Amino acid sequence: MQDLLQSIGQDLGHLVTPYLLSYLLYLIGGGVLTIIFSTIYMWFTPYNEIALIRAGHGAAALSFAGALIGFALTLAACAIYHASFTAFIGWATAAMIVQLLGYVVTSRLIPDLKQQMLNNNIAVGGFVGAIGLALGILNAGCLS
Repeated sequence: MQDLLQSIGQDLGHLVTPYLLSYLLYLIGGGVLTIIFSTIYMWFTPYNEIALIRAGHGAAALSFAGALIGFALTLAACAIYHASFTAFIGWATAAMIVQLLGYVVTSRLIPDLKQQMLNNNIAVGGFVGAIGLALGILNAGCLS
């Protein structure tokens, strides 16, 4: 009986290790890509989201959260639908571009976006966040 249990344990070890390594690769890769996206997004916008959030600006929190969640949804879809890590990175890069273009279009729809965010206009922050979220959902759906 002990030999049988030991054999099953070895078999499970051979099965679990590749899946665990794949999981860790996508998890760590997704985390790094999210940090890269956040850094680029904050550099791209004309206001400092983190400083505004620390100061209690809900508009900046809503806006930034929508972009982050939208990006993360696309990363999740990439991990689900693409077997190669290279494709994962490629589609994540495309998702970054879509989110940034979405911000550009939104800033054209609201010409005084920077001032509205600095004034903590919750409606504007929510709208910007909703666009980022909608783009992420659309992006994720297009990957399926």
